[in-house]
Amino acid sequence: MRSGIVTLIGRPNVGKSSLLNALVGRKLSIVSHKPQTTRHAIQGVLHAGDGQVVFVDTPGLHLQARKALNRAMNDAAAGSLHDVDLVVLVVEALRWTEEDQAVLERLQGMPAPVALVVNKVDRVSDKTRLLPELEQLSQRRDFAFVMPLSATQGHNVATLGAEILARMPEGPPLYPPDMIVSYDNAFLAAEIVREKLTRSLHQELPYALTVAIERYTVEDLQRGPGQMHRIGAVIWVERDGQKMIVIGENGSTLKRVGSAARRELERLLGARVFLQLWCRVRENWSDDPKALRQFGLSGE
Repeated sequence: MRSGIVTLIGRPNVGKSSLLNALVGRKLSIVSHKPQTTRHAIQGVLHAGDGQVVFVDTPGLHLQARKALNRAMNDAAAGSLHDVDLVVLVVEALRWTEEDQAVLERLQGMPAPVALVVNKVDRVSDKTRLLPELEQLSQRRDFAFVMPLSATQGHNVATLGAEILARMPEGPPLYPPDMIVSYDNAFLAAEIVREKLTRSLHQELPYALTVAIERYTVEDLQRGPGQMHRIGAVIWVERDGQKMIVIGENGSTLKRVGSAARRELERLLGARVFLQLWCRVRENWSDDPKALRQFGLSGE
């Protein structure tokens, strides 16, 4: 039996969350095209016949950390590098940036081996450019291995999983065989609502936005088998103008987001969901350590 812990790390928007979902075979981390969508270190467990890998999806490490929220996200990512068996640095094919270099430099002196995953190769139209790119990247550090793949298309994902599993130390499983994710349903609900907000509002979305669950109950349906999950969630923003964006004209945006989140949660939970959303203002919460602790975003 082999088992170990693997941290996925990289700058924002390189596809770490998509890679975690692809490796585990289930949606665990929310995904959007907006940078810094992931704010927590999220664990997902890959079970194989002769082994188990605990993957940790981290917030994207970024250079600009002006507010307490940005610093907390960097701390969460950096804290996930300790006591792991392998670090997987995820980068985007044909796009090496200053932030990629900063992440690589942060990994200097790491006791754990570091592997390099070059994601989004499906977006490269001229595949002849990939081999020179891989050779150049492999010279930046003595990587355990270098692997190109596409997390969204599934190309090479199974190969990556097998390669990682073979490098795990011998030992008993770290989690029970039926456990795939480390968080509870309330956390899942908050993240799904935030994902739907991100996808619905696109460029209009206030960065200083978070979702907190105020009520979560589960009850048996009175008619027929199954359960009803009753969820009350608050969307927190920093200004009245942001609140108007989230609510939309006559509440249209909030209704659209709520309907999309409810359908997604019913699919993931396999149960009926009654979801209520509110939007409230707490000025400057993203730079308030007390508010970050209250919302579970302190990085602790």
